[in-house]
Amino acid sequence: MKKLALIATCLLSTWAMTVNAVTEPVDYVNPLVGSQSKHSLSTGNTYPAIALPWGMNFWTAQTGTMGDGWAYTYDADKIRGFKQTHQPSPWINDYGQFSIMPVTGKAVFDQDERASWFSHKAEVVKPYYYKVYLADHDVVTELAPTSRAALFRFTFPENKESYVVVDAFDNGSYIKVIPEENKIIGYTTKNNGGVPENFKNYFVVVFDKPFTYKATATNGKIETGKLESKENHVGGIIGFSTRRGEQVHARIASSFISFEQAEQNLKELGSRSLEEVAADGRREWNDILGRIEVEDTDKDKLRTFYSCLYRSVLFPRSFYELDAQGNAVHYSPYNGEVLPGYMFTDTGFWDTFRCLFPFLNLMYPSMNEKMQEGLVNAYKESGFLPEWASPGHRGCMVGNNSASIVADAYLKGLRGYDVETLWEAVNKDANSVHPQVPSTGRLGYEYYNKLGYVPYNVGINESAARTLEYAFDDWSIYKLGQALGKSKKELAIFAKRAMNYKNLFDPEHKLMRGKNEDGNFQSPFNPLKWGDAFTEGNSWHYTWSVFHDPQGLIDLMGGKAAFNEMMDSVFILPPVFDESYYGSVIHEIREMQIMNMGNYAHGNQPIQHMIYLYNYSGEPWKAQYWIREVMDRMYNANPDGYCGDEDNGQTSAWYVFSAMGFYPVCPGTDEYVLGTPYFKQMKLNLENGNTIIINAPENSDGNRYIDALTVNGNRRTQNYLNHSELLKGAVIDIKMAKQPNTQRGVNASDFPYSFSNELKK
Repeated sequence: MKKLALIATCLLSTWAMTVNAVTEPVDYVNPLVGSQSKHSLSTGNTYPAIALPWGMNFWTAQTGTMGDGWAYTYDADKIRGFKQTHQPSPWINDYGQFSIMPVTGKAVFDQDERASWFSHKAEVVKPYYYKVYLADHDVVTELAPTSRAALFRFTFPENKESYVVVDAFDNGSYIKVIPEENKIIGYTTKNNGGVPENFKNYFVVVFDKPFTYKATATNGKIETGKLESKENHVGGIIGFSTRRGEQVHARIASSFISFEQAEQNLKELGSRSLEEVAADGRREWNDILGRIEVEDTDKDKLRTFYSCLYRSVLFPRSFYELDAQGNAVHYSPYNGEVLPGYMFTDTGFWDTFRCLFPFLNLMYPSMNEKMQEGLVNAYKESGFLPEWASPGHRGCMVGNNSASIVADAYLKGLRGYDVETLWEAVNKDANSVHPQVPSTGRLGYEYYNKLGYVPYNVGINESAARTLEYAFDDWSIYKLGQALGKSKKELAIFAKRAMNYKNLFDPEHKLMRGKNEDGNFQSPFNPLKWGDAFTEGNSWHYTWSVFHDPQGLIDLMGGKAAFNEMMDSVFILPPVFDESYYGSVIHEIREMQIMNMGNYAHGNQPIQHMIYLYNYSGEPWKAQYWIREVMDRMYNANPDGYCGDEDNGQTSAWYVFSAMGFYPVCPGTDEYVLGTPYFKQMKLNLENGNTIIINAPENSDGNRYIDALTVNGNRRTQNYLNHSELLKGAVIDIKMAKQPNTQRGVNASDFPYSFSNELKK
């Protein structure tokens, strides 16, 4: 009988791999993509996020030590626990974190003592389900998440001493074991910034087996029979004897609000089994991923595409909870109060304004409407819009790109939130800087407003990058104000400042260059120097950051031929660099160096739109060539699948958009700039019920060039598609060819939007 029971258990535990014989979108996803990373070289710097789309809590197996930003790395061979995480990247690190770990043999708490060897061959990783065999303890661990809760199942061996450790981590934590309820509660305050003083992540863990062993651990010391502890680093250990194959379940939920709200969040699990929770998670993932249907015979490309799509809908994470009446409430990471309404976090707009948020506006606009309401709340609670939030304001990166996030959403038709408050916010942020977090608002705004640029020699690092991004942000505010019917007088200053990028153009080098307060360019000038006047890149990377006015940049360079020659030079240059600003070779430099694509640095964001600029200068076939090169050579569905940091969906969304065959070079316009479709057919199922079908039947590795294109049967020579037209539903037929069509898309009437052209009208 025991043998039959064990067979039944084994059959159930393989359920996740065989639940559906039909391949669905989520079946192509590999959450391990990007996890073969380290401090010196990023192939994504991701961890396998076991979660729901935009979920509040993620879970991951923890191979790293407590506090290590590299929580899970593919090359590791031991697991220390299963961690609830809110980490957006290893560089920002984590908050609201604790872990759970089954052990056998003796009660241990130390993270190294309890660690167990594991193998990827005994690991199942799905977005909605995780399973692994812990060899040292002879325990199989499984988990299935909801947005704010998770169900764990531990399959134990025959053992009189089986335990589960709950580690609340260091930097201030609390634990209480409640045997009469088979429960452990606690909170963690461990974070890496961006939280008010009263920050806590409250958690509740409910088991379905009575405890025969009870202990707490305080700063490494296990105290048997002690049921409560509050110190720098505490945890709880419970134990019982187990039969071979016995399954013990742990229902877990957490809250940033209170223990009571954590109990409310636990209700997300209901009375469902692990199979049912996983099946419901699978359905939710298929609903979200299935908004884009892809037809192709190349399974590797399908795996890469849907793995990127999975990463594109994880962040920004929900930071709100639902009260007993189902109303959205949130703990404010800005002022520490519990307030009504939505809140989202864990995204850096310097990365994600470029195409992640435009992607949401196209495919998941109702989610971004909630996010816009969250921005309203963030402004009301802190006096600023976030630029990098995790969970509150964090000091990271440059720019005032919240303006683009706000403008693009409204200009793409999103409604139902207080846009007038956001208008107030973008105006305020354009003319102020956060008193404690200088990356929020505009550092150097006084100089920028007076001189038209942030000077190189006034003690503000990365001044040229700031200037270029502020100019685009001013254009974004200008366009938003136009849509809101603001006065010409009110908008004139933003239209003027949108041209400030010209102040940094050095005609001698035909590149952007830092400029001193006296109006002279910085000297000496090395265009290959990373950092300094620029952010995680050099002048060859940042010169193209004129999203709103490529024509103006073309004019500065002396016309289309000169512009194309400079673009070509990015790829012709060897991967040489000057790292002296940093004092060592940072991982972004190394990733450019090893990719064999010259000085093109796709592993970081500033240059990711550059290839598409050939569409503005009469050589769109070069965009088609290089886009295909990047997609083929720099992305795959393996643990080393990215060519740099994945960055909260931005690098993934670039791939998703590029696979469609178009890209939002300038968020805030109505246009997507053409690239080259990657699949034979894609179907975009829009929220409004309409469908976009992209047909490219001759598409292949050899056929990468667009020979002809029609929209709803009408021939198009333009190098762009209109958002407003696509929303009505469209059939896009693309004839692909092995050789470029050098006659298509070469006239000025074919080029996408540039602000200079608008001003001439």
